[in-house]
Amino acid sequence: MSSLKDMFKKKTLTPQEKKQVERVRKAKDTLMEFQVPDGLFQKCTDCGEPVYNEDVIENYYVCPRCGSYFRIRPRTRLTMVLDKNSFEEWDIGLESTDPLSFPGYLKKIERQKAATNLEEAVVTGKGSIHGKETAIAVMSSDFMMGSMGQVVGEKITRMVERATKERLPVIIFTCSGGARMQEGIVSLMQMEKTSAALKKHDEAGLLYICVLTDPTTGGVTASFAMLGDVILAEPGALIGFAGPRVIQQTIGQKLPEGFQRAEFLLEHGFVDKIVERKNLRKVLATIIRSCDYER
Repeated sequence: MSSLKDMFKKKTLTPQEKKQVERVRKAKDTLMEFQVPDGLFQKCTDCGEPVYNEDVIENYYVCPRCGSYFRIRPRTRLTMVLDKNSFEEWDIGLESTDPLSFPGYLKKIERQKAATNLEEAVVTGKGSIHGKETAIAVMSSDFMMGSMGQVVGEKITRMVERATKERLPVIIFTCSGGARMQEGIVSLMQMEKTSAALKKHDEAGLLYICVLTDPTTGGVTASFAMLGDVILAEPGALIGFAGPRVIQQTIGQKLPEGFQRAEFLLEHGFVDKIVERKNLRKVLATIIRSCDYER
């Protein structure tokens, strides 16, 4: 009985034993404390799993675990599809104005410039794919969610007009939340302006390829995103005018599975082909060669 009583007695540790316990505790804490250096891993927004950055980059910014597509910046996109060192940027330095005197708008623009190292939500210019020259525009979700304001519309319009003059095909990678509300009707006017430029490009017998990436919505979808001679899309891209939640609340009905995703639009004839990112360069080159013409 006495031995059983001793089992439940609180033992007092000697100073030497206390030091030993502390050393063991610190060693365990060090092993359990896995600190990831900045930029080494990132979390997939779809599956929620941490993925090694180098694996993501080698896989064309596609999650190696679930296959979902990461949104990529314009310079990265241009590097992926154009021949090395072939890109010549156009219309640098266009400045946004504040037509509505919208509170804090110009300051927000400046913050976006500093954070993204971009001048606006689109980069335009000329490059080559497998030796074939093309005018190209790439929109960025990082800059005010790729919203289309006066500068975005102006840059795309100038790019298309110059391509028409130089008899170049046009490629636009769309990624946008729609028209920029801070610019009101001035933003909405860009829908007509870009569409008119593309109409003249078409009348000149020139090629326009649109590549829809996630997300392509609002006024961009209602204008130049759906005017391509060939409309491609990345897998799983959200494409539509109003968002699915808005539509569902408006009509009071449950939407079909995969509604407004690229695969749904392909099935219903709004998209010509869904192309995996790793194959885009090859597919674009094939389309341009097949539609080649005398300049």
